[in-house]
Amino acid sequence: MDHSTRAPRVLEPAPRRRAALDPRLYVLIDPEHLRGRAPADVAAAALRGGATLLQVRAKRASTRDLLALTDAVLGVARPAGVPVLVNDRVDVAVAAAADGAHVGDDDLPAAAARALLGADAWLGCSAATVAGAVRAADGGADYLGVGDVFGTVSKPDADVPIGIDGLAAVAAATPLPVVAIGGVTPSNAAAAIRAGAAGVAVISAVTLAADVEAAARALRAAVDRARSS
Repeated sequence: MDHSTRAPRVLEPAPRRRAALDPRLYVLIDPEHLRGRAPADVAAAALRGGATLLQVRAKRASTRDLLALTDAVLGVARPAGVPVLVNDRVDVAVAAAADGAHVGDDDLPAAAARALLGADAWLGCSAATVAGAVRAADGGADYLGVGDVFGTVSKPDADVPIGIDGLAAVAAATPLPVVAIGGVTPSNAAAAIRAGAAGVAVISAVTLAADVEAAARALRAAVDRARSS
């Protein structure tokens, strides 16, 4: 995988926390789930469809490739004013001048990630239980990615889905914004919002769609309807 066909740009860090983080439609850009399309093109289409937050996720990429991938996604997201976070790799988030990072259960603890990112970057943490949510909040997380809620095809080693009840329990136990992840579609997004989620996070539902922009728009509309009802 090589995303470095052009010279890397020098990016200045974006102004932080100029507005509250908007996690309504959080799209993860993973090179393994793009149907061979360019990451920047998929990210741009997701943004046109209403994505409010992006994450770069490449579990098997080299550090150099992940840095180039992050640079490419930042190149389309920053003009749109949409934050970009890096999955797992806090070091790459810092090096790329990304807007923050998201860490999971097997990554750096939240407090360690926060120390590396600094106070102004966004930090998300995965949590499937109330105890995990409390640890993440205590460590300085800004939001929680909670799931898998409905089951997922993007993560073959995922645990048993926690369901709507599990999502609701975590959302009720923390003041942090909760983002539902795992098998979210336009038909079930409203249930996640009603359970207390501030938004939904998706990979394949958007990035594997034949029409990325339309898929993102359908999810965004479902979330917005549920939030306003």
